[in-house]
Amino acid sequence: MSKIKVAVLGATGAVGQRFVQLLDQHPWFEVTALTGSDRTVGQKYGDACRWVLDAPMPGYAREMTIAPTAPGLDAALAFSALPGDQAKELEPAFAAAGHGVCSNASAYRMHADVPLLIPEVNPDHTALIKVQQRNRGWSGFIATNPNCTSTGFTIAFRPLLDQFGIRKAFVVSMQALSGAGYPGVASLDAVDNVIPYIGGEEPKVETEPLKMLGRLEADRVVDAPFKISAHTNRVSVIDGHTVCASIEFDRPIGPQAAAQAMAAFTAPPIVQSLPSAPRCVIEVRSEPDRPQPRRDRNAGNGMTTVVGRVREDPLFHVKFVVLSHNTIRGAAGGSLLNAELLVAQGLVA
Repeated sequence: MSKIKVAVLGATGAVGQRFVQLLDQHPWFEVTALTGSDRTVGQKYGDACRWVLDAPMPGYAREMTIAPTAPGLDAALAFSALPGDQAKELEPAFAAAGHGVCSNASAYRMHADVPLLIPEVNPDHTALIKVQQRNRGWSGFIATNPNCTSTGFTIAFRPLLDQFGIRKAFVVSMQALSGAGYPGVASLDAVDNVIPYIGGEEPKVETEPLKMLGRLEADRVVDAPFKISAHTNRVSVIDGHTVCASIEFDRPIGPQAAAQAMAAFTAPPIVQSLPSAPRCVIEVRSEPDRPQPRRDRNAGNGMTTVVGRVREDPLFHVKFVVLSHNTIRGAAGGSLLNAELLVAQGLVA
């Protein structure tokens, strides 16, 4: 098939750069537009962008001219790396103009007619796109991926909820500095320190997984019937969000059953063949000191969720540690996988 034309909105920021990197030589998508702030519009991307990723800037992007972030770009799909306030204003304008928007921003995640997607978890929720278009009169759409911290443990919760039911969960995050964008957290705050507060993060972590793990009924999602209590913390790690989770199930189960359920979990068939889908959705480690961000964040090219330290919990039933790459699986890579799913389902052509 001929490649689908795509744009990256907010391409010079940290998440925008990850989109630019992951879209290099993508088998389905061709980048035809990169947008930026008024300060960068009209400049070559290579001149305007302070590249912060370890791998070199892709050659295709270097000579592209940065366009204004406005509808009418030569692109069927727009990957949004816009800040939340800009996304709230601009993403509906793109959708109304006929663009599909795959958004990393939080602005529309919890709107009832906007799908909040992890393809391995809830691919059927893309049915909300038709509801959204009917409700809003758009020819395009907005589809979102979750908060970078919610992503990894929601994937781990999917097989556990399906097999054992979940009554309640307690989660504590240790979130990488890159989750704050660039330049992010000041060094005097980050070095030799843990910051036990990330503004607006805990409500997202407590609510977004319930929507994704919920049940699609007609034109709405019914949230999964359990509660999550969350503490979120910023730690001095560059990439990779770690979450310590404790779960009470509908009935007592042991750590071996939980570990087996997670290790055996596979993506739905339509997801397994997508270009960005990891071969292993959840990798369960048996070592007592894994997962670790530096050693495990790049599993499955940054798209695999890594679980370890699965053990009995004296207050709940089972506890474990989850690691997920926050700017790949939890941001640009997750949004890219969402777009691939929409193509496979015939919602983008």
